[in-house]
Amino acid sequence: MAEQDAKDSPDSATRATGSLRGLSDELTARVPELLEATRSVGTGLELHSTLDRICGTAAELTHARYAAIGVIDEAGEGLSDFVTHGVPDEVAHAVGRRPDGRTGLLGALIHEPGPITLEDLTEDPRFAGFPAAHPRMRTFLGVPVHVQGDLFGNLYVAEKAGGEPFGVTDRHLLRVLATEAGIAIGHARSYEAARQRERWIDGSVAVTTALLSGGDADDALTVVAEQARRLADSAAGVVLLPAEEGGLEVVAVASDDPAPSLGVIIPPTSPVAAALLRGEPVFMDDVAGDSRVITRLADRFGPHMLLPLSVGGRVLGALAMPRPKGGRPYSEAERLLATQFAAQAALALMTAEAQRDRERLAVYEDRDRIARDLHDLVIQRLFSTGMMLEQAQQRSAVPAVREGVGRAVDELDVTIQEIRTAVFALQQEPAEVPGRLRTRVLREIGMAAVPLGFKPSHRFLGPVDSLVGELAGKNLIAALREALSNAFRHARASRVEVTVDATAVLPDGRDAVRLSVADDGVGIPESGRRSGLRNLARRAESLGGASWFGPGTGEDGGGTTVYWQVPL
Repeated sequence: MAEQDAKDSPDSATRATGSLRGLSDELTARVPELLEATRSVGTGLELHSTLDRICGTAAELTHARYAAIGVIDEAGEGLSDFVTHGVPDEVAHAVGRRPDGRTGLLGALIHEPGPITLEDLTEDPRFAGFPAAHPRMRTFLGVPVHVQGDLFGNLYVAEKAGGEPFGVTDRHLLRVLATEAGIAIGHARSYEAARQRERWIDGSVAVTTALLSGGDADDALTVVAEQARRLADSAAGVVLLPAEEGGLEVVAVASDDPAPSLGVIIPPTSPVAAALLRGEPVFMDDVAGDSRVITRLADRFGPHMLLPLSVGGRVLGALAMPRPKGGRPYSEAERLLATQFAAQAALALMTAEAQRDRERLAVYEDRDRIARDLHDLVIQRLFSTGMMLEQAQQRSAVPAVREGVGRAVDELDVTIQEIRTAVFALQQEPAEVPGRLRTRVLREIGMAAVPLGFKPSHRFLGPVDSLVGELAGKNLIAALREALSNAFRHARASRVEVTVDATAVLPDGRDAVRLSVADDGVGIPESGRRSGLRNLARRAESLGGASWFGPGTGEDGGGTTVYWQVPL
């Protein structure tokens, strides 16, 4: 037996040497191919494109039908990305969610990284099965990919051409490729990180510019939401501000369907809202399983990143960036960049608020000066002028002169009333003006100018904004819209005058607001549709008022004047 062993030993060594020589020869023959492959892997700096090239090159080198790279997440517990080659888009769509690497063979390779060759991966005890519609795979080869000494992920190939198992040469080629891939990925990650930082800085500049431009505050907050969505690659960007009753209110949304979310209030009992109002960030990788979520607002999203907008301990609001369901969780780098972005946005928000306060104060001071000058100087001079005209009227013996002077005195009285109305308006806060009755009337007049071909004149008597209630004002706007519509559809007028008089009095002595819309058109025919006038009458009567019409402003009383009057 010993002799036999002695005889066999040289033969075994000879066979082993021959196998190594054959392997060396095969590797040597494929060196040019390997060099070309590694050069192609190193071209380009965009990370995902680099991963695509690595997969394609791996499949080409090993003559495999499929290839993939599984990128390990920061926690080292699963896969944050899975890039494939050879799987058609329609098949990938049918398969659905890509592997997360938390179970099965791919999960085992995360915790026990190293080269692995399988003739039939379905017979491996670690194999957990394929999802429905997954392509058939048997032969399998995988090697780890290290980037700057750290495990980045695993490179896999499957289904070698001809159904043969992957050999030792394939393993060597794939390991060399994995080494070069690690270098290329390191460069791509550094470049991607620099580009990402640059994008977030540009986004911060855009937000600061928008907030400090002096434009509409709502538009500026929308810019914050849009930039956050773009930079975080999220499904939505949401800005929330503290609500009056507590909690946080959604005030700006950038998404494909923002309408359902606007105005929604996250109650103060929400742990998420409470944390944000304390100035604490909230990160959620799985909203469905997070006990901190008590509203249904987040149901249609996946990983969430919610950051407080705070400066010097003062919380101005919050910024939310949810990703789609099944989306990639936010990395530590993304969280850091987003936190810096939120801090910059909060600082710009506070600076913009201070700037608006200064501008508002300047407006208050200017309005107060104008109101004081109108009251103390202009009105007093008009009073004096009116008294002088009345004295001249009494002394004149010419009837035409007396009549003309009387009309001038009446016009002065109307002018004084209008100035008093203007003084009262100047004493209101600018922030309240856009929703006030005067502004809504002017808006309707401006919109009517397009179909009419000219802008109607207008006049306000009395403190319209403060005296007219919300219900009366809402119906007055509707009545004005109806009267202007009748004017441009039927009157063929060249002049329209709108008057809103908050000093009117009803027959029973109650204070009222009266709207009159006068034109110089063709008037109302004896026979014809009067549904618009009936609508006006019904609207006024429902509020205890009345509506009627009379002569207009045309020559000899031509045209029509529509009156609409209700109690204040």
